[in-house]
Amino acid sequence: MRKGDRKTKRGKIWFGTFGKLRRPLENEKRPESDVPDKPAKSY
Repeated sequence: MRKGDRKTKRGKIWFGTFGKLRRPLENEKRPESDVPDKPAKSY
């Protein structure tokens, strides 16, 4: 809820909902460029 939240608007949705569970996993393993792609499809 730090990186994606401040850089992209979609990051707020991602880290706001799924970020609570997958924050330590998705944040370290997956790059920031791949983060805004997932909430765009699932949301």
